[in-house]
Amino acid sequence: MDIININSIKKTFGDYTAVDGVSFDVAQGTIFGLLGPNGAGKTTTIRMITNIIIPDEGKITIDGMKNGYDTQSLIGYLPEERGLYKKLKVIEQLKYFAQLKGVNAKDAEKIAMEWLVKLGAGGWENKKIQELSKGMQQKVQFIATILHDPKILILDEPFSGFDPINTEMLKSIILDMKSRGKTIILSTHVMSQVEQLCDDIVIINKGKIIVDGKVSEIKARYGEDTVIIEFDGDSSVINDIPDIRITDRSNHRVEFRLGANSPKASEILKDLVNKIDIIRFEKVQPSLHEIFITEVAKQKLGTKEATNEN
Repeated sequence: MDIININSIKKTFGDYTAVDGVSFDVAQGTIFGLLGPNGAGKTTTIRMITNIIIPDEGKITIDGMKNGYDTQSLIGYLPEERGLYKKLKVIEQLKYFAQLKGVNAKDAEKIAMEWLVKLGAGGWENKKIQELSKGMQQKVQFIATILHDPKILILDEPFSGFDPINTEMLKSIILDMKSRGKTIILSTHVMSQVEQLCDDIVIINKGKIIVDGKVSEIKARYGEDTVIIEFDGDSSVINDIPDIRITDRSNHRVEFRLGANSPKASEILKDLVNKIDIIRFEKVQPSLHEIFITEVAKQKLGTKEATNEN
């Protein structure tokens, strides 16, 4: 069952078209990735879903209702640009945001205190926001997003400012919310997080959808044409492999995609085993990061070709 339906929405600002005929559905109880490079139209799309701005064309339906004032209480929105009051105490701030969503002050304080403890911020409730680290401020902003127990969470770069430990903690919370039937829209530039968390995705570029579907199905479309090698030795031997495209490289790890005229993976392994000490050699599907880069570049190339034809 879909909880969000986006049908041919369009938004322009003067002569600039930010979103151009975008359509997608979000199933209830799933984590949905809304992805794209900077300026692609993601934030504009999110703002239309949250009713901050109105589409020029198209229709948005949330939980069976036309998007509007009545649907706003169903959504908890964590924007990329944080909106905390620097001189206000943490607990007062959380109570204020919860009351805006219809939660009474007593309940708001109780729930806020529980979440502060859960997120490792217990004892900070009377600190002013300006006294907190960026990561701690991020925790406060996240709590403000979920205090009214919304059915839908829209999280824009939610891991920004978090160290690896707190990132893993937030991932665990997001997955727990999904298990309780919450629907999460996740927008992030970190594709590894998308692969770990998301069921379905759309990739938007220049206001249009260029990739959409289930993460597993999208990766399967590309086949297993990517090779990952972890090794000790001189990495320059990789340069001698014909017709490959290196997508990621470090001192002891190389990831590359096979071309039409490259040797078979087994032949590459047979050649390299006498030149470097191979720790891992694996043929896999391309990462979502690589698919993202490939599709955005493909659209860019198509735009250039169209311009040249004109």
